Amino acid sequence: MKKMLVLNGSHSEIPLILEAKKLGYYVITTGNNKELVGHTYADAYRYGDYSDKEKMLQVAAKEEVDAVCACANDFGAISAAYVAEKLNLPGHDSFETARLLHQKDRFKRFAKEHGIQTPLADSYESLEEAVGKKASYTYPVIVKPVDLTGGKGVLRADDEAGYTYALRKAFAASRKGKVVVEKFITGTYHSFSTFLLRRKVVAYFSDNEYAFSNPYAVATSGGPASNVDKVRDLLVCQAETVAEKLRLVDGVFHMQYVMDGSYIPYIIDIARRCSGDLYPEPVEHATGIPWAKWIVMAEAGFGASSFVERGEQKKYCGRHCIMAKKNGTVRDVCIAEELKDNLYKSVQWWKKGDAVQDFKTDKLGILFMEFASEKEMLDKLSRISSLVQVIYDVPEWEEKSGRKKE
Repeated sequence: MKKMLVLNGSHSEIPLILEAKKLGYYVITTGNNKELVGHTYADAYRYGDYSDKEKMLQVAAKEEVDAVCACANDFGAISAAYVAEKLNLPGHDSFETARLLHQKDRFKRFAKEHGIQTPLADSYESLEEAVGKKASYTYPVIVKPVDLTGGKGVLRADDEAGYTYALRKAFAASRKGKVVVEKFITGTYHSFSTFLLRRKVVAYFSDNEYAFSNPYAVATSGGPASNVDKVRDLLVCQAETVAEKLRLVDGVFHMQYVMDGSYIPYIIDIARRCSGDLYPEPVEHATGIPWAKWIVMAEAGFGASSFVERGEQKKYCGRHCIMAKKNGTVRDVCIAEELKDNLYKSVQWWKKGDAVQDFKTDKLGILFMEFASEKEMLDKLSRISSLVQVIYDVPEWEEKSGRKKE
C-alpha cells in the first residue's frame, strides 16, 4: 500500500486525511501535538514539528512515503516542498518557489517586479533600521511578520508611536526576525481560491471574510464574494501570471485580497496549500468540486487528466468559527433560532466545562450555512457575533452574591 505523510493533524487536516485514505493511501500524520483530533483519523502518527523541514525529511525518509501533503499552514507548505524536492516526490513546487510564495518579503519583491497588484511594502531585518524609517511613512500602515499567518503579530499603526509598538510585536512574533511594513488599504476583505492545471485557472471559489476578536484573522466567511464579477478576470490573470513566471505545478492557489472603493483588488497573501478551518466544505457545497480530494491528488502528483470534474459557485454559503468574546469556562453555545434554518452542517468539539484560555485564537467548532440570497447572507453574517454566542459558567462567588466581585 502506498503511504502519504500529512504534515499535522488538527481539525483542518481531517478532510485531507479522509480523502487520502479514500484514494488508497496509508496515511501518516505528524506534528508536535499528538492530542490533536485529526491524528485519530490517520493510520499512524509520528512526532515532529512540521515547521522543521529537516525533521519532516527524516520522518518521510524513514517511513518511505510515496507522497507528502502540506497542512493548512504556510510552514507546512514550505516543509512539504522541501521534502518532495529532496526525495524526488511529485506534486510540489521547488523549495525556493515555496519560500518565495509563503514569505511576505520575498513575495512582495516578486510582485513588484512582475506587476502583481499588492500594497506597496518595505521589509526590515532589524528593529533599529525599521524604527529609523518611522518619519518616512504616511500613516496608517500595517506591520506584519514575514512568515506567519492567521493574523499573528499583525498590527495597524496610526502614528509613529504606534509604529514602534507594532514593530516590536511583529519582530518578537517572527521566527525569522523579519517584518514587512505596507500601506494600509481601506476596503473589504475577501479570498479567491483557485485551482491550477497546466498553469491555468480551471476552478475558483470566492468569499467575503470577516474577523472576530483579532481584526486580521478570519473567523467567518461567506460567498460568492461581493462584486467578485468586477475583479474575477483580473484575479485569474494575476494567478496565471504568477503560475507562468514561477512554472507552478498543478494544485490549489489561494489568494486573499482587499478591495477598495474603486474595485481594485490588492492581493495581501498567497498560499499553495489547503486553507484551514474545514475550508473545503463550503467550496464543495457551493460548487460540487471535491476540493480536498483535488488538493490531495495534486500533491500526490496525479496527472492533469485526472481532474475531470468542473463546477461553478451556485449557492450562497458561509462558514463561522465559534469563538468566545473573553476567556472563561464554557457552559453552552447559543445559536439564534433565525440562524438554525440556515445550518446544513455543524462540527463542534467543545464540552461543558472547557476553558477558553485565549479567546482570540481558541475555536470551539465550525458552523456551515446556506442562504437563500446574497442579501440574507450579508445580513446574517454581519450579525453573526450576536447570532452565535458562547455562554459562560458563572463563578460560584458571583452566583451566590448576585453581583461581580470588586
